[in-house]
Parts: sequence; structure tokens; C-alpha cells
Amino acid sequence: MHTEGPKGGITSCSPHYAPTRQTHKIFLPIRGASRMTMTSVPPIKLSITASHDGGNIQLVSQTEPIISGRTAKCTVKLNIKPDVYTDFEKIAHMQYFSFRSFVCGLEDIKIFNVTYVIDNADKVSYPEAWPGTTICETSGSLEPSDDHLWKRNLSTKIVDDCASSIASKRDINYKIEALGQTLQGREIECIVVGNGDKTAWIIHRQHPGETMAEFFAEGLLHRILGIGKDGASDDITKKVLDQYRIYIVPCMCPDGAVLGHLRTNNVGANLNREWATVNPEYIAPSLERSPEVYAVLKKMDETGCDFFLDVHGDEELPYVFLSGAEKTPLWEESGRLKYLHGYFVSCYQRANSDIQKAIGYSPPDSTEDALKYMNVATNQVSNRFKCLGLTLEMPYKDCETNSDPSVGWSPERSKQLGSSLVETLDSMHPYLRAEGEFWTEFSDDDHYVEPTDNFKEDGFIMLTKRFYSDVRPHDA
Repeated sequence: MHTEGPKGGITSCSPHYAPTRQTHKIFLPIRGASRMTMTSVPPIKLSITASHDGGNIQLVSQTEPIISGRTAKCTVKLNIKPDVYTDFEKIAHMQYFSFRSFVCGLEDIKIFNVTYVIDNADKVSYPEAWPGTTICETSGSLEPSDDHLWKRNLSTKIVDDCASSIASKRDINYKIEALGQTLQGREIECIVVGNGDKTAWIIHRQHPGETMAEFFAEGLLHRILGIGKDGASDDITKKVLDQYRIYIVPCMCPDGAVLGHLRTNNVGANLNREWATVNPEYIAPSLERSPEVYAVLKKMDETGCDFFLDVHGDEELPYVFLSGAEKTPLWEESGRLKYLHGYFVSCYQRANSDIQKAIGYSPPDSTEDALKYMNVATNQVSNRFKCLGLTLEMPYKDCETNSDPSVGWSPERSKQLGSSLVETLDSMHPYLRAEGEFWTEFSDDDHYVEPTDNFKEDGFIMLTKRFYSDVRPHDA
């Protein structure tokens, strides 16, 4: 997730850094306001706000500061605000939070310790995910300029940066399209680049609380467009742009991003359950409930699709992993999709060691089970266009494949993962529409490995099998 660290006694907090182990109430000891010198008038005053784009928190109560010498402390109880209720899943999702804490009156106080308690942590969508989850807290500038922080809520900055950076370049065939508008009137922006014979679609942040997905988009776009390299593209990027026409949607759910939602847009639609109608009483996608998916899918029908990637973050598993269209009709039809999936993961792993094969969402047990999830983007797109489609998940926790406990998963690693996709696209190009048993060219290391989510982690308790980031039953 993201955080923002303002000046002058402001501390911001979001899920990602500083490990916590509580599962019923989360206690966040914030030290960001310590050792500040301020010229305010006592008494100490602390106020909480979530009015910024992407803010999400409700103040429950706070204790009066206890002062001892030049040290003070207090406790603040908070609740995470739920998303709008989703009719399809029959739940009001919540887990993501982001807030700012403003402090004044510290004229004679050297250290002010504040403990923030998330009082409804046991009521969230993924209570099992709290063990090992990390919290990010910062203090500093109000300006959203530090790339190491989980700040960004919208695709606007990415798209604007791309437009300004490549406006003078004549050698890149690109355009920025508005595919439609959200229910709150925001543009559904898409950057189109490349001249190749294969069409790739890469979408990000269907679930607005998964902000790491947008940093992935930034890394990919900067690599493809040569941003930060004086407009120069490396040889592999040039090759990929000759191989593909690439459609990149940096933020599928801008309304939900602004509102501070975890998984839904402003009317409670979980966009990754809106790609097809699987329940006759719930028609999807629709302009009335999910115009974001409606607009993107309409454009995909116009362009076709040879490769699809849907970029997410997963609350529970401390790994980067890929989930495909396992057990769907196309997967069962022949070995083609299975071998393409295995080869893609292997190629990506060679390009970026954060990728691994063994841990991920366990596939459905049967085609009958998989058909219940044909409203998931990867399943629908793979079968609709008979192409390789995958969902990429990044962790909210320290990534076990390349552990860095002091930082955890970071925006920089998200961006690097996006950049590394370029090598993988290059490797995949000859095979995406290949006929015959092309997989005989692959090594044994390139074969598909069926993943499991049953990994060993202190405090992690397996409950019941879930698919495609479904919420586990709380009574399981």
C-alpha cells in the first residue's frame, strides 16, 4: 500500500512496513512525530484525517496525552471504513487503510509516542493476512515526491509523466486514449505503444487498494518509453516494440482509488468479478455498475488479444506469483495453454528472481469449479481470445524469495518487476500463436508447476481453499 509523510508534525500510516502480529486489534506504535521541534502553543493536540485521495480511516477515540518530563504518549483507536457493499459477493470489503496524523503543541516535548489501534482488524476481508503484514509510517513532506513511499493513488501522474516525457519523441508510435469514463466521471486511460504483429493487454489495479500494481505499471512504462534514460530505448525494448502492439491501463479503478477502497469501485463492483455473467441475476459487465470493465473489454474485442496480464497484490502470501486460467475449458482443451503458462513463469523468473513457481493460488479441482469463475479477467480473456492470460500478484509482506525485512516489498521492486516484463515478452513472442507441439522445444525447467498456497510461516493458519483472491469464510 502507500503512505504519505508530511512536514510539521504530520505522520501518515498505511499497511506495509513495521511488522505486526496482532490479528484482532492492530497496534501501530508510531514514532514519526518524535524528536520534532515545533513552535506551537500547548496543550498537545493530535488530529486524524483521511481527507486525501485514497484516505481511509475513522476515528473511534483517543486518550488525553500523558506527559512525563519531555516525553508524552497517547493511544488512538481507529476503524477501517468498508467499501460499498458488493451485491455479487455479499460483502463490504475492507482491509486497506491510509491516514494522516497532525500534531501540534509539542513546544516542550522532545518525544511524543502515539499508539494507533485498528479496532476492527478482526472484521476485515482477510483477517488471516495480518500475521506478517507490515505497516508503513512516515513523517516529512506533504509533497508526493519520494518514490520509496507507497503514495500514489491515481494513474494521472503516470499518464501525465509519460505524455510530457515522450511528447518530443518521433521514433515511438504511441498514443494515450480515454477508453471511457467511470461512474464519477474519471477517464479510463490507456497508453498504446508499439508496431508489432501481436497484441498485448496489461491492466493494473482492478482492486484499488493494491497500489503496488500501479508502481509495476510505472516501471513497465518507463522502460518501454525510455523515460529517465534521455528517451533512449535499450535493444530488447526496441525489439519488443517491433513485436507487439501494447495496451497498458495503469489504473482500472480510479474511483475506488480516490475513495480509499480495498476492492471495489464507487458502487461496490469488484471489477475482477465483472468480466462475464455467471449468475443470470447479476449481468456483467454493465455501464451502470462496471463501466471500467465494459470499456476495456469493448476495446479488446476491437483489437484482439494475444497476451493478457492483470497485475494485483495479495494480502496473504509473502511471494510474487502468477495465476492462470487453470481448469477452464481452453486449459483442458489441449496442453497449449498449460505449456505457455509454464514457459512464461520460467522466462519471467530468469528475468527477475522475485518470481517463483511453487507458491500461489491453488487451481480449481475441476472445470465445473473453474466455470464459476469465468467472470475473473484472466479466465474470461484467455478463453474469449484463446490466448495466454495471467494474473500477477505481489505481496503486502516481505517477499520470501529475496527477503528484506527492514523494507519489505517496495515500490522500487514493484517497478523493477514491471520493467523485467519486457524480457519475458521478448521470449514469449515466437510461441504465443505457435501451432503444433511447440513446447517440445522447452526444457524440463520450463514446464508448468501446479502451485499451492500452503506455505510455512509463523502464525499462518490455513483455513479453507480459496480461488482468485476470494475472501475465506469467516466461520471456516
